[in-house]
Amino acid sequence: MLALTGSAATASVLAVLGASASGTIGGRYVVLGVAALGVAALTAYRPIAATYIYLALLPFLAGIERGALLPLVRPNEALLVLLLAGALVGGYVRFLRGESIPFGRDRLDASLVAFLVLATLWPITSMLLRGVQPVGADLAALLPICKQMAVLLLVRATVVSDIQMRRCLQLVVLPAAAVALIAVLQTLRFGPVLDLLETYWNAKTTSFDENVRGSTTLAHPIATGDYIIIGLILLVVGRLKGMFRSRYWLIPGALLTVGVFAAGQFSSWLAAGIAGAVLLWRFPEARRKAALLVPLAPYAAVLGAPAVLGRLADFQSGELPVSWRVRWDNVTHFYLPELTGHSILLGVSPNSVIEAPETWRQTIYLEAGYVQFLWIGGVPLLLAFLWLSREILRQAGQSRDLPGPYGVCCAGLEVIWWIVLVLTVLDPHLFLRGVGDLLFILIAISTRRAHEREHYSQVVPG
Repeated sequence: MLALTGSAATASVLAVLGASASGTIGGRYVVLGVAALGVAALTAYRPIAATYIYLALLPFLAGIERGALLPLVRPNEALLVLLLAGALVGGYVRFLRGESIPFGRDRLDASLVAFLVLATLWPITSMLLRGVQPVGADLAALLPICKQMAVLLLVRATVVSDIQMRRCLQLVVLPAAAVALIAVLQTLRFGPVLDLLETYWNAKTTSFDENVRGSTTLAHPIATGDYIIIGLILLVVGRLKGMFRSRYWLIPGALLTVGVFAAGQFSSWLAAGIAGAVLLWRFPEARRKAALLVPLAPYAAVLGAPAVLGRLADFQSGELPVSWRVRWDNVTHFYLPELTGHSILLGVSPNSVIEAPETWRQTIYLEAGYVQFLWIGGVPLLLAFLWLSREILRQAGQSRDLPGPYGVCCAGLEVIWWIVLVLTVLDPHLFLRGVGDLLFILIAISTRRAHEREHYSQVVPG
Protein backbone atom coordinates (compact mmCIF):
# COMPACT_ATOMS: atom_id res chain seq x y z
CA MET A 1 0.00 0.00 0.00
CA LEU A 2 2.80 2.43 0.88
CA ALA A 3 4.53 1.75 -2.45
CA LEU A 4 1.26 2.38 -4.29
CA THR A 5 0.75 5.60 -2.39
CA GLY A 6 4.31 6.70 -3.09
CA SER A 7 3.76 6.10 -6.79
CA ALA A 8 0.57 8.14 -6.68
CA ALA A 9 2.31 10.95 -4.79
CA THR A 10 5.18 11.02 -7.28
CA ALA A 11 2.75 11.02 -10.17
CA SER A 12 0.88 13.93 -8.59
CA VAL A 13 4.04 16.01 -8.29
CA LEU A 14 5.09 15.25 -11.83
CA ALA A 15 1.60 16.05 -13.07
CA VAL A 16 1.52 19.40 -11.30
CA LEU A 17 5.00 20.42 -12.46
CA GLY A 18 4.40 19.02 -15.91
CA ALA A 19 1.15 20.88 -16.18
CA SER A 20 2.84 24.12 -15.22
CA ALA A 21 5.34 23.61 -18.03
CA SER A 22 2.66 22.76 -20.57
CA GLY A 23 2.57 25.05 -23.53
CA THR A 24 -1.23 25.40 -23.62
CA ILE A 25 -3.79 26.02 -20.96
CA GLY A 26 -5.94 23.22 -22.32
CA GLY A 27 -3.09 20.75 -22.09
CA ARG A 28 -2.42 21.80 -18.54
CA TYR A 29 -5.97 21.17 -17.42
CA VAL A 30 -6.10 17.82 -19.23
CA VAL A 31 -3.01 16.63 -17.36
CA LEU A 32 -4.33 17.93 -14.04
CA GLY A 33 -7.75 16.42 -14.67
CA VAL A 34 -6.40 12.95 -15.41
CA ALA A 35 -4.14 13.07 -12.33
CA ALA A 36 -7.01 14.31 -10.15
CA LEU A 37 -9.31 11.49 -11.27
CA GLY A 38 -6.64 8.91 -10.54
CA VAL A 39 -5.91 10.29 -7.07
CA ALA A 40 -9.62 10.63 -6.25
CA ALA A 41 -10.27 7.02 -7.31
CA LEU A 42 -7.37 5.76 -5.18
CA THR A 43 -8.49 7.67 -2.07
CA ALA A 44 -12.09 6.54 -2.53
CA TYR A 45 -10.90 2.93 -2.72
CA ARG A 46 -8.43 3.34 0.16
CA PRO A 47 -9.21 6.49 2.23
CA ILE A 48 -5.96 6.03 4.17
CA ALA A 49 -4.14 6.81 0.92
CA ALA A 50 -5.38 10.41 1.26
CA THR A 51 -3.39 10.82 4.47
CA TYR A 52 -0.33 9.12 3.01
CA ILE A 53 -0.32 11.26 -0.13
CA TYR A 54 -0.82 14.51 1.78
CA LEU A 55 2.00 13.70 4.18
CA ALA A 56 4.36 12.67 1.38
CA LEU A 57 3.79 15.86 -0.63
CA LEU A 58 3.21 18.40 2.14
CA PRO A 59 6.76 19.87 2.44
CA PHE A 60 7.16 20.04 -1.34
CA LEU A 61 3.87 21.76 -2.24
CA ALA A 62 3.23 23.98 0.80
CA GLY A 63 5.83 26.54 -0.28
CA ILE A 64 4.43 27.16 -3.77
CA GLU A 65 2.63 30.48 -3.77
CA ARG A 66 -1.08 30.86 -4.32
CA GLY A 67 -1.85 31.18 -8.02
CA ALA A 68 1.64 30.11 -9.15
CA LEU A 69 0.49 26.80 -10.61
CA LEU A 70 -3.28 26.87 -10.03
CA PRO A 71 -5.60 29.88 -10.10
CA LEU A 72 -6.38 31.42 -6.69
CA VAL A 73 -5.14 28.48 -4.57
CA ARG A 74 -1.95 26.87 -3.37
CA PRO A 75 -1.27 23.40 -4.80
CA ASN A 76 -1.39 21.81 -1.35
CA GLU A 77 -4.80 23.38 -0.71
CA ALA A 78 -6.17 22.05 -4.00
CA LEU A 79 -4.65 18.64 -3.24
CA LEU A 80 -6.28 18.57 0.19
CA VAL A 81 -9.72 19.35 -1.26
CA LEU A 82 -9.26 16.55 -3.80
CA LEU A 83 -8.11 14.07 -1.16
CA LEU A 84 -10.95 14.98 1.19
CA ALA A 85 -13.48 14.56 -1.61
CA GLY A 86 -12.14 11.12 -2.50
CA ALA A 87 -12.00 9.99 1.13
CA LEU A 88 -15.55 11.26 1.78
CA VAL A 89 -16.90 9.39 -1.23
CA GLY A 90 -15.17 6.21 -0.08
CA GLY A 91 -16.44 6.69 3.47
CA TYR A 92 -19.99 7.33 2.30
CA VAL A 93 -20.01 4.16 0.19
CA ARG A 94 -18.80 2.17 3.19
CA PHE A 95 -21.46 3.79 5.36
CA LEU A 96 -24.16 2.71 2.90
CA ARG A 97 -22.79 -0.83 3.11
CA GLY A 98 -23.29 -0.77 6.87
CA GLU A 99 -19.62 -0.50 7.80
CA SER A 100 -18.73 1.57 10.86
CA ILE A 101 -16.70 4.74 10.54
CA PRO A 102 -13.80 4.70 13.06
CA PHE A 103 -14.21 8.19 14.47
CA GLY A 104 -14.22 8.32 18.27
CA ARG A 105 -14.33 11.24 20.67
CA ASP A 106 -11.46 12.32 22.88
CA ARG A 107 -10.98 14.56 25.91
CA LEU A 108 -8.78 16.81 23.78
CA ASP A 109 -11.70 17.59 21.46
CA ALA A 110 -13.21 20.27 23.71
CA SER A 111 -10.02 22.35 23.66
CA LEU A 112 -9.68 21.81 19.90
CA VAL A 113 -13.22 23.05 19.27
CA ALA A 114 -12.67 26.05 21.55
CA PHE A 115 -9.46 26.94 19.72
CA LEU A 116 -11.16 26.58 16.31
CA VAL A 117 -14.11 28.78 17.27
CA LEU A 118 -11.96 31.46 18.89
CA ALA A 119 -9.54 31.48 15.94
CA THR A 120 -12.22 31.73 13.24
CA LEU A 121 -15.74 32.79 14.29
CA TRP A 122 -14.72 34.94 17.22
CA PRO A 123 -12.35 37.32 15.33
CA ILE A 124 -15.03 38.11 12.74
CA THR A 125 -17.68 38.49 15.44
CA SER A 126 -15.47 40.84 17.46
CA MET A 127 -14.86 42.99 14.37
CA LEU A 128 -18.60 43.29 13.78
CA LEU A 129 -19.18 44.16 17.45
CA ARG A 130 -16.63 46.96 17.11
CA GLY A 131 -18.29 48.25 13.97
CA VAL A 132 -15.49 47.11 11.65
CA GLN A 133 -16.51 45.49 8.39
CA PRO A 134 -14.35 42.42 7.53
CA VAL A 135 -12.75 42.49 4.09
CA GLY A 136 -11.50 39.72 1.84
CA ALA A 137 -8.06 39.62 3.46
CA ASP A 138 -9.65 39.08 6.88
CA LEU A 139 -11.70 36.15 5.62
CA ALA A 140 -8.72 34.66 3.75
CA ALA A 141 -6.68 34.77 6.96
CA LEU A 142 -9.11 32.28 8.50
CA LEU A 143 -8.38 29.61 5.90
CA PRO A 144 -5.09 28.22 7.37
CA ILE A 145 -6.62 27.15 10.68
CA CYS A 146 -9.70 25.75 8.88
CA LYS A 147 -7.38 23.77 6.62
CA GLN A 148 -5.44 22.43 9.60
CA MET A 149 -8.64 21.28 11.28
CA ALA A 150 -9.72 19.59 8.04
CA VAL A 151 -6.39 17.75 7.95
CA LEU A 152 -6.89 16.72 11.57
CA LEU A 153 -10.33 15.27 10.80
CA LEU A 154 -8.96 13.42 7.77
CA VAL A 155 -6.24 11.80 9.84
CA ARG A 156 -8.58 11.01 12.75
CA ALA A 157 -10.96 9.23 10.36
CA THR A 158 -8.37 7.22 8.43
CA VAL A 159 -5.39 6.42 10.68
CA VAL A 160 -6.63 3.73 13.04
CA SER A 161 -4.09 0.88 13.12
CA ASP A 162 -0.52 0.46 14.26
CA ILE A 163 0.78 -0.14 10.75
CA GLN A 164 -0.92 3.02 9.49
CA MET A 165 0.59 5.06 12.33
CA ARG A 166 4.00 3.61 11.56
CA ARG A 167 3.69 4.56 7.89
CA CYS A 168 2.58 8.07 8.78
CA LEU A 169 5.64 8.57 10.98
CA GLN A 170 7.84 7.27 8.17
CA LEU A 171 6.16 9.74 5.81
CA VAL A 172 7.12 12.54 8.18
CA VAL A 173 10.75 11.51 8.66
CA LEU A 174 11.65 10.70 5.04
CA PRO A 175 10.28 13.90 3.42
CA ALA A 176 11.84 15.91 6.26
CA ALA A 177 15.19 14.28 5.42
CA ALA A 178 14.66 15.24 1.76
CA VAL A 179 13.98 18.83 2.85
CA ALA A 180 17.18 18.74 4.91
CA LEU A 181 19.15 17.57 1.87
CA ILE A 182 17.69 20.40 -0.20
CA ALA A 183 18.66 22.87 2.55
CA VAL A 184 22.24 21.62 2.54
CA LEU A 185 22.51 21.82 -1.25
CA GLN A 186 20.92 25.25 -1.24
CA THR A 187 23.36 26.66 1.32
CA LEU A 188 26.23 25.09 -0.64
CA ARG A 189 24.82 26.95 -3.69
CA PHE A 190 24.34 23.85 -5.81
CA GLY A 191 23.24 25.24 -9.18
CA PRO A 192 20.47 22.80 -10.23
CA VAL A 193 18.79 23.03 -6.82
CA LEU A 194 18.94 26.83 -6.89
CA ASP A 195 17.42 26.91 -10.38
CA LEU A 196 14.60 24.57 -9.37
CA LEU A 197 13.80 26.56 -6.23
CA GLU A 198 13.83 29.83 -8.16
CA THR A 199 11.47 28.40 -10.78
CA TYR A 200 8.74 26.91 -8.61
CA TRP A 201 9.32 28.16 -5.06
CA ASN A 202 10.20 31.80 -5.67
CA ALA A 203 13.53 31.34 -3.93
CA LYS A 204 14.82 34.67 -5.27
CA THR A 205 13.10 36.30 -2.34
CA THR A 206 15.77 34.81 -0.06
CA SER A 207 18.55 36.74 -1.87
CA PHE A 208 21.25 34.09 -2.22
CA ASP A 209 23.98 36.71 -2.49
CA GLU A 210 23.27 37.95 1.02
CA ASN A 211 21.47 35.13 2.75
CA VAL A 212 22.63 31.52 2.92
CA ARG A 213 19.72 30.22 4.95
CA GLY A 214 17.90 27.18 3.60
CA SER A 215 14.41 28.18 2.55
CA THR A 216 13.96 24.91 0.55
CA THR A 217 10.61 23.90 -0.95
CA LEU A 218 8.82 25.36 2.07
CA ALA A 219 10.02 28.78 0.87
CA HIS A 220 10.67 29.84 4.46
CA PRO A 221 13.82 29.21 6.54
CA ILE A 222 11.94 29.07 9.85
CA ALA A 223 9.38 26.61 8.48
CA THR A 224 12.25 24.58 7.04
CA GLY A 225 13.99 24.43 10.40
CA ASP A 226 10.79 23.43 12.17
CA TYR A 227 10.00 20.66 9.70
CA ILE A 228 13.51 19.24 9.96
CA ILE A 229 13.46 19.40 13.76
CA ILE A 230 10.10 17.58 13.91
CA GLY A 231 11.39 14.82 11.64
CA LEU A 232 14.57 14.47 13.68
CA ILE A 233 12.68 14.30 16.98
CA LEU A 234 10.37 11.56 15.71
CA LEU A 235 13.33 9.60 14.37
CA VAL A 236 15.29 9.88 17.63
CA VAL A 237 12.26 8.98 19.76
CA GLY A 238 11.48 6.09 17.43
CA ARG A 239 14.98 4.68 17.77
CA LEU A 240 14.87 5.06 21.54
CA LYS A 241 11.60 3.12 21.60
CA GLY A 242 12.79 0.47 19.15
CA MET A 243 10.86 1.53 16.05
CA PHE A 244 13.47 2.81 13.58
CA ARG A 245 15.94 0.03 14.33
CA SER A 246 17.40 -0.55 10.87
CA ARG A 247 20.83 0.94 10.29
CA TYR A 248 19.51 2.48 7.07
CA TRP A 249 17.61 5.01 9.16
CA LEU A 250 20.98 6.47 10.14
CA ILE A 251 21.13 8.07 6.67
CA PRO A 252 18.03 10.26 7.11
CA GLY A 253 19.18 10.84 10.68
CA ALA A 254 22.49 12.26 9.44
CA LEU A 255 20.70 14.42 6.85
CA LEU A 256 18.30 15.79 9.43
CA THR A 257 21.14 16.58 11.83
CA VAL A 258 23.02 18.52 9.18
CA GLY A 259 19.80 20.14 8.01
CA VAL A 260 19.30 21.74 11.41
CA PHE A 261 22.46 23.76 10.78
CA ALA A 262 21.71 24.36 7.10
CA ALA A 263 18.36 25.99 7.91
CA GLY A 264 20.44 28.89 9.22
CA GLN A 265 17.93 29.86 11.90
CA PHE A 266 18.78 30.71 15.48
CA SER A 267 15.29 29.53 16.40
CA SER A 268 16.05 26.11 14.88
CA TRP A 269 19.24 25.82 16.89
CA LEU A 270 17.36 26.88 20.02
CA ALA A 271 14.70 24.28 19.20
CA ALA A 272 17.39 21.61 18.91
CA GLY A 273 18.66 22.56 22.36
CA ILE A 274 15.16 22.42 23.86
CA ALA A 275 14.51 19.06 22.18
CA GLY A 276 17.78 17.66 23.52
CA ALA A 277 16.99 18.81 27.05
CA VAL A 278 13.46 17.36 27.04
CA LEU A 279 14.66 14.08 25.50
CA LEU A 280 17.36 13.68 28.14
CA TRP A 281 14.77 14.48 30.81
CA ARG A 282 12.12 12.05 29.56
CA PHE A 283 14.46 9.29 28.33
CA PRO A 284 17.32 8.68 30.79
CA GLU A 285 18.73 6.00 28.47
CA ALA A 286 19.26 8.71 25.86
CA ARG A 287 22.08 10.15 27.97
CA ARG A 288 24.24 7.11 27.29
CA LYS A 289 23.32 6.88 23.62
CA ALA A 290 23.91 10.60 23.06
CA ALA A 291 27.65 9.95 23.23
CA LEU A 292 27.35 7.87 20.05
CA LEU A 293 26.38 11.02 18.13
CA VAL A 294 29.59 12.87 18.93
CA PRO A 295 31.49 11.51 15.87
CA LEU A 296 28.79 13.03 13.62
CA ALA A 297 29.43 16.54 14.96
CA PRO A 298 32.40 17.37 12.66
CA TYR A 299 30.45 16.32 9.55
CA ALA A 300 27.44 18.36 10.59
CA ALA A 301 29.66 21.34 11.33
CA VAL A 302 31.39 21.20 7.94
CA LEU A 303 28.24 20.78 5.83
CA GLY A 304 26.29 23.31 7.87
CA ALA A 305 29.16 25.80 8.07
CA PRO A 306 27.95 28.13 5.25
CA ALA A 307 24.65 28.78 7.01
CA VAL A 308 26.18 29.04 10.49
CA LEU A 309 28.99 31.37 9.42
CA GLY A 310 26.57 33.47 7.41
CA ARG A 311 24.37 34.03 10.44
CA LEU A 312 27.27 34.67 12.81
CA ALA A 313 28.53 37.32 10.39
CA ASP A 314 25.45 39.37 11.29
CA PHE A 315 27.08 40.07 14.67
CA GLN A 316 30.39 41.38 13.30
CA SER A 317 29.30 45.00 13.68
CA GLY A 318 28.86 44.51 17.42
CA GLU A 319 25.10 45.07 17.18
CA LEU A 320 22.13 42.79 16.92
CA PRO A 321 21.32 41.59 13.39
CA VAL A 322 19.27 43.99 11.30
CA SER A 323 16.47 41.44 10.95
CA TRP A 324 16.15 41.22 14.74
CA ARG A 325 15.99 45.01 15.12
CA VAL A 326 13.43 45.34 12.33
CA ARG A 327 11.31 42.63 13.92
CA TRP A 328 11.37 44.36 17.30
CA ASP A 329 10.55 47.74 15.72
CA ASN A 330 7.61 46.22 13.87
CA VAL A 331 6.15 44.72 17.03
CA THR A 332 6.66 47.80 19.22
CA HIS A 333 5.68 50.48 16.67
CA PHE A 334 2.93 48.86 14.59
CA TYR A 335 1.30 46.12 16.66
CA LEU A 336 1.58 46.70 20.41
CA PRO A 337 0.13 50.25 20.23
CA GLU A 338 -3.04 48.76 18.72
CA LEU A 339 -3.39 46.20 21.52
CA THR A 340 -4.81 48.57 24.12
CA GLY A 341 -8.16 48.77 25.85
CA HIS A 342 -10.81 46.55 24.33
CA SER A 343 -8.47 45.43 21.51
CA ILE A 344 -6.38 43.26 23.80
CA LEU A 345 -9.57 41.58 25.02
CA LEU A 346 -11.42 41.28 21.70
CA GLY A 347 -8.56 41.20 19.21
CA VAL A 348 -7.89 43.45 16.23
CA SER A 349 -8.22 41.37 13.05
CA PRO A 350 -7.67 37.80 11.83
CA ASN A 351 -5.27 39.29 9.28
CA SER A 352 -1.99 40.25 10.95
CA VAL A 353 -0.34 41.53 7.75
CA ILE A 354 -0.46 45.33 7.46
CA GLU A 355 0.60 47.76 4.77
CA ALA A 356 3.96 49.41 5.36
CA PRO A 357 4.13 53.21 5.43
CA GLU A 358 7.68 53.15 4.01
CA THR A 359 8.60 52.99 0.33
CA TRP A 360 11.29 50.31 0.71
CA ARG A 361 8.75 47.61 1.63
CA GLN A 362 5.11 46.90 0.94
CA THR A 363 3.93 44.78 3.85
CA ILE A 364 4.77 44.17 7.50
CA TYR A 365 4.43 40.77 9.14
CA LEU A 366 3.81 40.09 12.81
CA GLU A 367 6.71 37.93 14.00
CA ALA A 368 5.71 37.25 17.59
CA GLY A 369 3.48 34.26 18.17
CA TYR A 370 1.78 35.18 21.44
CA VAL A 371 1.22 38.74 20.24
CA GLN A 372 -0.37 37.28 17.12
CA PHE A 373 -2.86 35.32 19.22
CA LEU A 374 -3.82 38.58 20.94
CA TRP A 375 -4.03 40.38 17.59
CA ILE A 376 -6.31 37.74 16.06
CA GLY A 377 -8.63 36.86 18.93
CA GLY A 378 -7.51 38.75 22.00
CA VAL A 379 -7.18 37.18 25.43
CA PRO A 380 -9.81 34.47 24.70
CA LEU A 381 -7.76 33.03 21.83
CA LEU A 382 -4.54 33.15 23.85
CA LEU A 383 -6.25 31.31 26.72
CA ALA A 384 -7.66 28.77 24.25
CA PHE A 385 -4.15 28.09 22.93
CA LEU A 386 -2.82 27.61 26.46
CA TRP A 387 -5.72 25.27 27.26
CA LEU A 388 -5.06 23.29 24.08
CA SER A 389 -1.36 23.12 24.94
CA ARG A 390 -2.12 21.87 28.44
CA GLU A 391 -4.37 19.11 27.09
CA ILE A 392 -1.84 18.07 24.45
CA LEU A 393 0.97 17.82 26.99
CA ARG A 394 -1.29 15.96 29.43
CA GLN A 395 -2.42 13.40 26.89
CA ALA A 396 1.01 12.99 25.32
CA GLY A 397 2.58 12.61 28.75
CA GLN A 398 0.12 9.89 29.72
CA SER A 399 0.75 7.88 26.54
CA ARG A 400 4.45 8.43 25.86
CA ASP A 401 5.47 5.18 27.57
CA LEU A 402 3.13 3.03 25.47
CA PRO A 403 4.85 0.72 22.98
CA GLY A 404 4.66 0.94 19.20
CA PRO A 405 4.17 3.88 16.86
CA TYR A 406 1.38 5.31 19.01
CA GLY A 407 3.79 5.74 21.91
CA VAL A 408 6.42 7.16 19.55
CA CYS A 409 3.98 9.76 18.26
CA CYS A 410 2.86 10.79 21.75
CA ALA A 411 6.41 10.97 23.12
CA GLY A 412 7.56 12.92 20.08
CA LEU A 413 4.59 15.29 20.25
CA GLU A 414 5.37 16.08 23.88
CA VAL A 415 8.90 17.15 22.96
CA ILE A 416 7.71 19.06 19.90
CA TRP A 417 5.02 20.93 21.79
CA TRP A 418 7.45 22.17 24.43
CA ILE A 419 9.40 23.67 21.53
CA VAL A 420 6.21 25.27 20.20
CA LEU A 421 5.42 26.79 23.59
CA VAL A 422 8.87 28.34 23.94
CA LEU A 423 9.46 29.48 20.36
CA THR A 424 5.98 30.97 19.94
CA VAL A 425 7.43 33.90 21.86
CA LEU A 426 9.40 34.62 18.68
CA ASP A 427 7.33 33.34 15.75
CA PRO A 428 3.79 32.05 15.10
CA HIS A 429 4.98 28.47 14.57
CA LEU A 430 1.44 27.09 14.66
CA PHE A 431 0.64 29.01 11.48
CA LEU A 432 3.83 28.42 9.48
CA ARG A 433 3.31 26.82 6.06
CA GLY A 434 3.54 23.07 6.22
CA VAL A 435 4.49 23.06 9.89
CA GLY A 436 1.02 23.85 11.22
CA ASP A 437 -0.47 21.04 9.13
CA LEU A 438 2.14 18.61 10.41
CA LEU A 439 1.50 19.57 14.04
CA PHE A 440 -2.21 18.93 13.68
CA ILE A 441 -1.53 15.61 11.97
CA LEU A 442 0.50 14.51 15.00
CA ILE A 443 -2.25 15.76 17.31
CA ALA A 444 -4.77 13.70 15.36
CA ILE A 445 -2.70 10.54 15.67
CA SER A 446 -2.16 11.10 19.39
CA THR A 447 -5.89 11.39 20.00
CA ARG A 448 -6.45 7.82 18.84
CA ARG A 449 -7.12 6.25 22.22
CA ALA A 450 -5.33 3.04 23.13
CA HIS A 451 -8.39 0.76 23.26
CA GLU A 452 -9.59 2.03 19.86
CA ARG A 453 -6.13 1.50 18.40
CA GLU A 454 -6.01 -2.11 19.57
CA HIS A 455 -9.50 -2.80 18.26
CA TYR A 456 -9.08 -1.34 14.80
CA SER A 457 -5.60 -2.75 14.26
CA GLN A 458 -7.29 -6.14 13.98
CA VAL A 459 -9.89 -5.15 11.38
CA VAL A 460 -8.52 -2.32 9.26
CA PRO A 461 -6.00 -3.09 6.50
CA GLY A 462 -2.93 -0.92 5.94
